[in-house]
Amino acid sequence: MAVLICGSLAFDTIMSFEGHFSEQIMPEQLHILNVSFLVPSLRRDFGGCAGNIAYSLKLLGGEPLPMATLGSDAGDYLHRLTTLGISTRHVKQVADTYTAQAMIMTDRDNNQITAFHPGAMMYAHDNRIEAAPDVRLGIIAPDGRDAMLQHAAQFKAAKIPFVFDPGQGLPMFDGPELAAFIEQADWVAVNDYEGKMLCDRTGWSLADISHKVQGLVVTLGSEGCDVWVNGVCQRVPAVTPAQVVDPTGCGDSWRGALLFGLERGWSLERCASLGNRMGALKIAQRGPQNYALDFTPEQA
Repeated sequence: MAVLICGSLAFDTIMSFEGHFSEQIMPEQLHILNVSFLVPSLRRDFGGCAGNIAYSLKLLGGEPLPMATLGSDAGDYLHRLTTLGISTRHVKQVADTYTAQAMIMTDRDNNQITAFHPGAMMYAHDNRIEAAPDVRLGIIAPDGRDAMLQHAAQFKAAKIPFVFDPGQGLPMFDGPELAAFIEQADWVAVNDYEGKMLCDRTGWSLADISHKVQGLVVTLGSEGCDVWVNGVCQRVPAVTPAQVVDPTGCGDSWRGALLFGLERGWSLERCASLGNRMGALKIAQRGPQNYALDFTPEQA
């Protein structure tokens, strides 16, 4: 069965700064911030949350259906998806605009500064979710604001269970809107920073949120992740990567594993364990879609 992945498709320009951001930015001068970073390494990759999650899910043997928008420069991305065997039937092309672009700079501590141009993503709400016999579940990943609101309601109306994964899109929504997302969703996935913001804006604790959904996962980077079910938290330990090269797309590789496990009826803890292994695999390679499996999902 297929998984409908609502989110962005984007081109990522990834740059490596060989120093530390903390050494270049003076906190007492933030009101007149004017900095420049020399980036000897630069590459352009296929990215966007929907594309990265679909890549991860496809590697694991799942059937991803990305629902997203591309601009007039869509040719290369459409060809890539087709080459990977990923369906483009829910990918809409928008004329007279560029595909979303992310400019990502990473320092030696794997801290990142990102600039994002939404482009065609701002038309993502033109895609509509309908009930489909081949779709078992879905995910709301970072996308256009209107698209995220409308797709959550459409998932609910179509009776398709879904994961709410607001990611970097979380600040776009106020407390009542985030509460509505949670009450419509079946699972919630956030990182630790997003989890704190989600609690602050809704007024709910992580335990409270876990009572409103089937499960809540808070990813913790190198510390693994916390799985919350009915108010009870369980830590799922991290997997040590072979090397730390590039964190771009690690969260999306994790979410592809989450969807793979959920579609197969796995426990949330087992899904998280597979996600941690996928994140460790991805961080050892540059770019969000350039890693390959060195294990079978059942081994995780």
